[in-house]
Amino acid sequence: MGVILVLSTTINSCILKTQPEQINVLWLVAEDLSSMYLSMYGDSSAFTPNLNRLADEGVVYANAYSVSGVCSPSRFTLATGVYPNSAGAHNMRTLVQQPSAREKGLIDYQVVLPKDVKMVSEILRLNGYYTTNNDKEDYQFFKSELAWDESSKFAHWRNRLDKETPFFSVFNFFVTHESNMWNFDFHLSDESIFPPDRNGSNSNSKVNDKGEYPLLFRSDTNIVIPPYLPQNEVGVKTMQRLYTNIMRLDKGVGKILDQLEEDGLLDNTIIFFYSDHGGPLPRQKRLLYDSGLKVPLIIRYPYKMRAGTIDDRLISFVDFPATLLSLANIEPPDFMQGQAFEGKYRSNTERQYVHAHADRFDESTDMIRAIRDKRYKYLKNYYPDKPYYLPLDYRENMEIMKELLQMRNSNKLDANQALWFRQEKDYEELFDTQNDPHELNNLANDSTYNNLLVGFRNELDRWTQEIDDKGNIQEIDLISEFYPDGKAQLTQMPKVNINDGIVTLENIDSDLSIGYKFSSEIKPSLGWKHYDGPIKESLNDTLKIVAHKVGYKYGIINIFNGQISQPVYPNNRHDLNE
Repeated sequence: MGVILVLSTTINSCILKTQPEQINVLWLVAEDLSSMYLSMYGDSSAFTPNLNRLADEGVVYANAYSVSGVCSPSRFTLATGVYPNSAGAHNMRTLVQQPSAREKGLIDYQVVLPKDVKMVSEILRLNGYYTTNNDKEDYQFFKSELAWDESSKFAHWRNRLDKETPFFSVFNFFVTHESNMWNFDFHLSDESIFPPDRNGSNSNSKVNDKGEYPLLFRSDTNIVIPPYLPQNEVGVKTMQRLYTNIMRLDKGVGKILDQLEEDGLLDNTIIFFYSDHGGPLPRQKRLLYDSGLKVPLIIRYPYKMRAGTIDDRLISFVDFPATLLSLANIEPPDFMQGQAFEGKYRSNTERQYVHAHADRFDESTDMIRAIRDKRYKYLKNYYPDKPYYLPLDYRENMEIMKELLQMRNSNKLDANQALWFRQEKDYEELFDTQNDPHELNNLANDSTYNNLLVGFRNELDRWTQEIDDKGNIQEIDLISEFYPDGKAQLTQMPKVNINDGIVTLENIDSDLSIGYKFSSEIKPSLGWKHYDGPIKESLNDTLKIVAHKVGYKYGIINIFNGQISQPVYPNNRHDLNE
């Protein structure tokens, strides 16, 4: 990629002159992918022509970070613009506990959103957008019933009724996920990479005669293994698998870009490519080192504006929802804790820090907070008596994790590999990420950095107080707050009035999302209409009213020829622990 310059100027000046009031936005989301393994960030081992094209035609953001080293808390923030530890969504994960977590008494539960918080996709729908998600959710709560027109493996912007309607579409790519590192010989078919049509076909299947994807990575390529991982054949094979998965991800990205071009929408769409957190390997995922937090972020703007440039501003996931709205010319609501870094409502102040957290991961619990500026990373370990490595059954499915544990048990770890297995942690850690990108040399005890440490400590105190960090609250108490009777609460339905065939609703709390549709309008690719005023009944056509407070069970009222049913709370996935 040809780098032209480091650029931090607003996109307003170059886009808003040519874009319509509402422009399409496409999010292409990888799982478990660190930026350090992509060519536009310095590693050209994986052949990624489609991602390289995005980088050449767009802006590469050099300092983008997740709020956590794992998916569910991160996706909570991407969906809401609120920090997970501000809302009690910081424990991984809440909706479906791992068996080992259940053995410790944790139940499945939804996080109840703070007052007035809405999913960003619902805000877009309220402003005329067609919204789709294909297909991972994992928000720590079940989606608002009004968040998406469709959230399924068939969801696509192509399913909207009016092709002039602007869309926000999300495509999630599972191929780079940690679980696809479990076995070196494991292959996924194209169905795992490309979203199928609703009839089940997939127009881009290129598999071998066994229905498998071959290893794409060239075995003769020089492999560089991070110093904290085994420097042996297991390490090499692991990196080969990782690069192969990245190349298969690239094919999936290319498929979506091809579809966008086929529809003539490339220059009327803002395209984001990013991952939900850092890499899938040991000492990457779940940790707050850059290997677990730093993500690729490429944005291609219409007509290749700012093409080939690098933007080095600090950007956090908490900024994504506000920026999405800003690019759509919608003012971000006050509840969002981030700031728009592009668009009409772009903040005039650049970030000085990004912030992150680590808490419970499956059956193991710790508490760490991280603050980073452009060069230095500060970590505070709230339980320094706990080792960094905490056993996780899920992670130990990986061959390289098994290898590390075998090396540990045989006293074969070198100094860098042994760091993760220390029996105690330093209370504070400070790393110079410019000179120590793998964060192996803790500078916190070097008096040279005392002033820097004081600044980070003050920022940590400011941030945790400002967001009301809930990390010190016992999870059982959080669950009791969300589920006072041990079960998801029922959404309080509005009062329905009918006068001369006109339906109106009363007693609507600001936390409620209210929608409606007629039975004749029901189709999988068409979401609920937002209620914004009186509705005229249609003879012999059932009018359905839905009300949902996120974290509660949603309810439905049916109205047929003037007759109002009692509220029904569908028996579905909201019925956790029942």
